[in-house]
Amino acid sequence: MPNRINLLLVIHCHQPVGNFGSVFEEAYNKVYLPFIKVLADHPRIKVALHYSGCLLDWIKEKKPEFLEQLKKMAKSGQVEIVSGGYYEPILPLIPDRDKLGQLKMHMDYVKKMTGNKPEGAWLTERVWEPYLAKIFSQAGLSYTVVDDSHFEMAGKKGNDILGYYLTEDDGLTLAIFPSSKKLRYNLPFKLPHETIDYLRSVATPDGTRAVTFGDDGEKFGLWPKTYKWVYEEKWLDNFFTALEANLEWINVITPSEYMKKYEPLGRLYIPCASYPEMLEWSGGYFRNFLVKYPEANWMQKRMLYASERLKMAEGEEPAASKGLKKAREALYSSQCNCAYWHGVFGGLYLHHLRAAIYKNIIDAEKGIDDSRPGKAVLRTEAFDIDKDGSDEIVFENGIINLYLDPGEGGCIQELDYRPRSVNLINTLRRSPEAYHQKIKSDNTGQQQKGSDGVSSIHEVTMVKEKNLGEFLNYDRRGKSCMIEHFLAADSNPENFSKAAFGELGDFSDSRYDFRVKKEKNSLSVSLERKGMIASQGGQARLKLTKDLRIEAKKPVLYISYGLISMADQDMELWFGSEFNFTLMDPALNRIGALEEVNRLAIKDEWFKLPVEFSLNKTAGVWFYPVETVSESESGLEKTYQELCLLFHWRLNLKARQAWSAEMSFEIK
Repeated sequence: MPNRINLLLVIHCHQPVGNFGSVFEEAYNKVYLPFIKVLADHPRIKVALHYSGCLLDWIKEKKPEFLEQLKKMAKSGQVEIVSGGYYEPILPLIPDRDKLGQLKMHMDYVKKMTGNKPEGAWLTERVWEPYLAKIFSQAGLSYTVVDDSHFEMAGKKGNDILGYYLTEDDGLTLAIFPSSKKLRYNLPFKLPHETIDYLRSVATPDGTRAVTFGDDGEKFGLWPKTYKWVYEEKWLDNFFTALEANLEWINVITPSEYMKKYEPLGRLYIPCASYPEMLEWSGGYFRNFLVKYPEANWMQKRMLYASERLKMAEGEEPAASKGLKKAREALYSSQCNCAYWHGVFGGLYLHHLRAAIYKNIIDAEKGIDDSRPGKAVLRTEAFDIDKDGSDEIVFENGIINLYLDPGEGGCIQELDYRPRSVNLINTLRRSPEAYHQKIKSDNTGQQQKGSDGVSSIHEVTMVKEKNLGEFLNYDRRGKSCMIEHFLAADSNPENFSKAAFGELGDFSDSRYDFRVKKEKNSLSVSLERKGMIASQGGQARLKLTKDLRIEAKKPVLYISYGLISMADQDMELWFGSEFNFTLMDPALNRIGALEEVNRLAIKDEWFKLPVEFSLNKTAGVWFYPVETVSESESGLEKTYQELCLLFHWRLNLKARQAWSAEMSFEIK
């Protein structure tokens, strides 16, 4: 009797909320459908399959016959359907009530499709924190899959992890299976016999050991060059055939079946972790992405704010009400993980994924408001949304929502146009990345296309230049709106676009005092800062005021600026206010300048949202496209992120005198 081994194959398939329909279609044709077809030809091979809810929604609408095939294979016992958070959230980033809600939503879907309650859960990006044992257990799930590197952090490796362990939190237990790094690197990149040889090397006479493979399904056809290898050259068919030829000693089994047959190897507590590459990208801990990328932190805190508002609304009326049900589905969609981080995959750098997050956050808030018809049109509150220790200000007028940050230069952090569920300041600063050093050293690039099912926004933005180094400019602060600058004499559109201009004041990212005023038909805020200006070889005191007002049910911002000299000498000043919008106007898609402007119309091609500035004092305007260079599975991508505008005035401010200007911004 030969030595025996158990093999557990767990395949995870996902497409992000907001991804292009063409990418869903390509992934279906290159991975999801051919994989199932090959698997169906090998009925003795058992596989555990996980499909995220966002992918299942697309399949249900576009390819319902696929679900019927899955249902058939699940009923035969060949396939075990694995559950998880419905919209594939990073569970530690969302509230516990939403963790349980997302898990229940997916579990209900699986039970309805197969007739059986799912036993296991896929752990998004294998981001583990110890209290998740309690969450999974409370949801009624009995196992999940993490990496073998998680176990190594707890002192277990090699033959000690050929099986599964129990972990617990607050007395509630969960089985944890270690995904083998050896197999993740073998499948589908090595010949089948190499995996068979490895399995033979760890098999034992009693046959109790198990090797678990848990990884992305997209690597079986969607990753670069894999479709030809996996299907046209029949790697997958050959792999399953090789397993079938060795079923006498390789027991291909599902995780839940293995747990029913074999005892755990012991109890184990593993620390916060993810797969090694993720830990490298995040700096050792996934939540560090919220520090590395303030834009990710803002999105996540906005999602938490919407979740809290929904919780309060559900406390006031039945959660089953139509408006709140829609709001909860939108909230869950906004928790899809892909736009909240960046590694090899575009993620945060992909504008359309961030836009989908904001759309769903805004839709959730609209659903909450729709369930409360008596709600006042004008609403304001001040509290620390982004958890940086200082309050932000919320303004709502029924048409637009504003989020102002007095502690960060008195800027507008977010501007939502509710009728279209668009955040017009869905922007991203240009930040240094480790892989940029390679670009600087070899100064080469090539046209790239996103992989792993995630493509850069609009095909026109893909890398075409051979020299990417010229695009590696880094911003000094976030790309928001109402950022005030005092420009050095040698400033120009070119060095402004590279964030290489001279800044003579300390106003752009400093704290402002503020005062909010609510009237019958309007909300206004007055922001003020007393700061220093480099002037005539010394330092001079200056007070900058900016007032912002919105009126009920009008998509217009009224802005006024004031400069008040606190010095005893005259000052030559070059004052400007910077605005960054998630808009694309072909006429402004270059570094350029306009003179003596009192009206500027922007014809947006992305969302078809024309906007217009009107000024009471003519100004110069500089403009440029903000483009980032990021890494994907296929290589490097240059991506358009936003349009930057600088309205600027040259003035002679007399000693102890004042200057003012007004503008309005209207969404047409």
